[in-house]
Amino acid sequence: MHRSASRLTRILACAAVPVMLVVAGCSSDSGSKKESDGSSSSAPGAKKSVAALEPAKFAELPDPCKAISAKTITSLVPKAKSKAGSPATSSDTSVRAGCSWNGLDDNGVKGSQYRWLDVGFTRFDSDQALGTGAKRAGDDFTKQLAKTRTAEGAKKITEAPVSGIGEQATKVTYDLAKTGEDFKYATIVARTGNVVVTLTYNGAGYAGAKTPSGADILKDAEKAAKEAVAAVADANAADDKQSSPSASPSKSAESSN
Repeated sequence: MHRSASRLTRILACAAVPVMLVVAGCSSDSGSKKESDGSSSSAPGAKKSVAALEPAKFAELPDPCKAISAKTITSLVPKAKSKAGSPATSSDTSVRAGCSWNGLDDNGVKGSQYRWLDVGFTRFDSDQALGTGAKRAGDDFTKQLAKTRTAEGAKKITEAPVSGIGEQATKVTYDLAKTGEDFKYATIVARTGNVVVTLTYNGAGYAGAKTPSGADILKDAEKAAKEAVAAVADANAADDKQSSPSASPSKSAESSN
């Protein structure tokens, strides 16, 4: 009996060893998992929320044919075929719009003066994939300048920044011979917020009339461009007034109570 009891004790002791090892192994795995979980939660690769883009400054464009005053149109295009202007074709005038005027001032034996004025507006919304409206407008500003510099047949091209027209503006002037006459051109490309304004003004003398001064053409173009840029802000200010009632419904309700 004694011998059997001792043998049973030894068997039970040996059987307990692998059980303890298994428990120890489980404890070790648990600790490793916790450490792993802890390190993964603080990993630099954790998802980050996407920062909201700055909203576009302007939501609307002005009526392009009313963006330049009638007084200025009369001065720049004295004998305009249509004082109201000819609107450009657009599928969405809140994004892209334009208008032009042209006319021939016939002075009889003294010849005639031809003038042409064109203004275009392009608006950009903020887009998560493409960037803010202002950035997109800045990119288009650069593209419009590149197009102006490469006008076919242009000679004596000059370019310089202009102050006081939008947030950034550049003037491009050049000479161009067409229809047998020498034309003087001036283009102003300007950006105001998320809108790009491109204005071109040109003129020529016909039937012996003197070619207009390039300096005068540029001066008039800058004047018209300032009005066009100001019209963008005016168009959106009008919308803000319409969407902002003098008294909110909640305040009216409180006063009535």
